[in-house]
Amino acid sequence: MNRIFYIIGKSASGKDTMYSRIVAELGLLPIVLYTTRPVRSNEQEGVEYHFVDAERFREMEESGKVIESRTYHTCHGDWTYFTAADSISLDKGDCAGIGTVESFLRLREYCGKDAVVPLYVEVSDDIRFLRAVEREKKQTVPRYAELCRRFLADNEDFSDERLAGAGIDVRFENNGTADECFRMIKKYISEIRNDCTK
Repeated sequence: MNRIFYIIGKSASGKDTMYSRIVAELGLLPIVLYTTRPVRSNEQEGVEYHFVDAERFREMEESGKVIESRTYHTCHGDWTYFTAADSISLDKGDCAGIGTVESFLRLREYCGKDAVVPLYVEVSDDIRFLRAVEREKKQTVPRYAELCRRFLADNEDFSDERLAGAGIDVRFENNGTADECFRMIKKYISEIRNDCTK
């Protein structure tokens, strides 16, 4: 049985780095999300996201192609992130995805409970905030107000109660080096994949 290994974490927790590494180093097929937010200066269409406008999102939703979506009311307008059915290739092998607790739950409903494995990446708030500021500084137009809004919203969105309610009980600490966190995630994924082949 092929699975989706789904990275979950607060903003600036390092989940994008972990996602990129498990795709590149473990050969998992990427689930590329769609978003209506503007492209960041270091992003490419079809790599980090498929960038679409709000009208295209509505068209896909109306035609039943959207598995899950979430809209954030940001300081710069509404930004929607969503997973479409054409993003998932479970018939071709194990996949890697990235998202929120809510998107994990909806994906699990769509694909089946055993098909989606959560990988929660955790970082202390002080380290996470400094990382977020450093990342935002590199943008052509830094959006610090949005950074602060998202930082505060994450405390509610990723509360211990919400994680427990979703059945997310394995955590990977990313306070030190990304290499150590990735090593633990890689070991965990390998154990699950090996169990499936027995």
